[in-house]
Amino acid sequence: MSTRLRSALSLSLLLVSVTLVYSNHFWNSFHFDDWHTITSNPALRSLGNVPRFFTDAETFSTLPANRAYRPLLSTTLAFDYWLAGGYKPFVFQSSTFLWFLLQLILMYLLFTALVPGNRYVALFAVAWYGLHPANAETVNYVIQRGDSLSTLGVVAGTWLFVAYPARRKYGVYLIPVALACLVKPPALVFPLILLAYLWLFEGKPRWQTMLPSVVLSVGMAWLQSAMTPKTFLPAIISSSSYRLAQPLAAFHYFGSFFLPLWLTADTDRPALDSLTAEALLGMLFVAALAGFIAFCSRSKEWRPVAFGLLWFVIALLPTSLFTLSEVENDHRMFFPFVGLTMSVTWTLWKLLPPVPVLCAIALLGAYGYGTRERNEVWRTEETLWRDVSLKSPRNGRGLMNYGLTLMARGDYQGALTNFEQALVYNPAYPALEINLGIVNGAMRRDEEAARHFQRAISLASNDAQTHYYYARWLRERGRAGEALPELTLAAKLNPSDLNPLYLLLQIYRALGDRTSLQAVAADVLRLAPGDSTASAALANNGSGSPEEFLNLSMQQYQAGRFADAAESARKALQLRPGYPEAYNNLAAAHASLKQWDDAVQAAREAIRLKPDFQLARNNLAWAEQERAATRAHRRP
Repeated sequence: MSTRLRSALSLSLLLVSVTLVYSNHFWNSFHFDDWHTITSNPALRSLGNVPRFFTDAETFSTLPANRAYRPLLSTTLAFDYWLAGGYKPFVFQSSTFLWFLLQLILMYLLFTALVPGNRYVALFAVAWYGLHPANAETVNYVIQRGDSLSTLGVVAGTWLFVAYPARRKYGVYLIPVALACLVKPPALVFPLILLAYLWLFEGKPRWQTMLPSVVLSVGMAWLQSAMTPKTFLPAIISSSSYRLAQPLAAFHYFGSFFLPLWLTADTDRPALDSLTAEALLGMLFVAALAGFIAFCSRSKEWRPVAFGLLWFVIALLPTSLFTLSEVENDHRMFFPFVGLTMSVTWTLWKLLPPVPVLCAIALLGAYGYGTRERNEVWRTEETLWRDVSLKSPRNGRGLMNYGLTLMARGDYQGALTNFEQALVYNPAYPALEINLGIVNGAMRRDEEAARHFQRAISLASNDAQTHYYYARWLRERGRAGEALPELTLAAKLNPSDLNPLYLLLQIYRALGDRTSLQAVAADVLRLAPGDSTASAALANNGSGSPEEFLNLSMQQYQAGRFADAAESARKALQLRPGYPEAYNNLAAAHASLKQWDDAVQAAREAIRLKPDFQLARNNLAWAEQERAATRAHRRP
């Protein structure tokens, strides 16, 4: 068997192994930032919007503070929506995973080009990376496909540069890097990675060799700056405090490569306001790392180790120098770990005697097991935020989000407990005040609800969300007249958010205000051509659509009006038989009314119509468990 064939078979076996390890992630749901960038983003629902992604960064998110210029990322998401015919997590997860497998192939090619003749060492390094639990944080989180694709582009560009030196003059290696820069800004560090390679492997770098990549990065950086809206707000913490904490964050990432035992989707690590012992520990780590890189750079046989560590450091620069909302995030390890994996593997190969195959398999198996466990954590919103509340107990946002999952299944007291605990760590958090208003409203504590909604508005009067949720509560309390100005203001503050417009449609329909209804429906159709809710409102003379009844059912459920929620879900099914989301709402309403048999039947029908419907699976498990407990209690 030829060497090339053996390499191809070995790599194929590796890819199959990684796929098997990730086989329990393909139906994992959308999470967190996915909501405002994907599932609530009308711009993604038509491939006709693809040209707009490159000229209008407001299409990236429905939240003004999160509108970054990432046109190619939005393009891939819009394609997935078109391919799936909707928001089907399986298609989005599968798409991200295929790009991940391509990256693993290119990493193998890059590693073998850097150190020829060490195919199996390169193969082990790629396997370690592919099975590492920390990378599951990126692979499972759909919007963080940005990290995956930008890393893929840099790996591809570096491989083309290293493997084909005679073709550098044509600039082909810059193409994947340019695409990566249109996905996410960290790819802009590519010239520094080339500088590290040239210095270590080809002697003194020449400016003629570096110039094309520098020109590309400077041009892309200018484009990013010019296209990013002024509303973009990546952070609200002090830049100096954030940067002071970054050496410690790098130390955490480095340690997590070897012991990924404290992975969390949302950290509670605070910024550092002074030169504490933790800050000094981080600085000591960075100094030691710099010294080890300098030591390895002296010897030819150790230069692959130095290059990998330099890759680790360079890949961390974008999130270390530019202030972001969180001091650290586990998905930030994805790009740096490409280099760190290579360094650690080559170091072990140099220092240790040949390791038995069974030991290597056991090591990879342990990491693969950890990855499957992280996949399970990312299964649903509830499993994810429960894990965050345990791993990051001082994270107010994590506690709030876990509370939201409890509220979604009717555990209002549990939700309230989490919200009040979150208030200790985030006393001036508008989103938390909104959710305190919602849960108090669901518990019929109207005075408390109104106080929290008004507090949210006082904290963020220019945030459309604060006005929208207050208006929604007012409307549920029969105060539609008071809700209208709040909704009008919400729509003005954030014209790309469809939720205030949908609620306006419902109110104007109920009031019989045909003129206003037509005007709002036209606004919706401008944002989302072909939108079924707006089209139905116009076609049915405002008599309602399946989507409107589904939204009404959800609002009634959150307000604790479970019988009304069930009735609205049935109306949605009358207009659209076979509507899985309506069956799921019906199941949740019946379960909250302790009508377990009806809940089980409705949830099973939702799953039959939509097999990957995780919310329906959660409701089915809940109803079946409670039904079994009830029957056991009744048994003599």
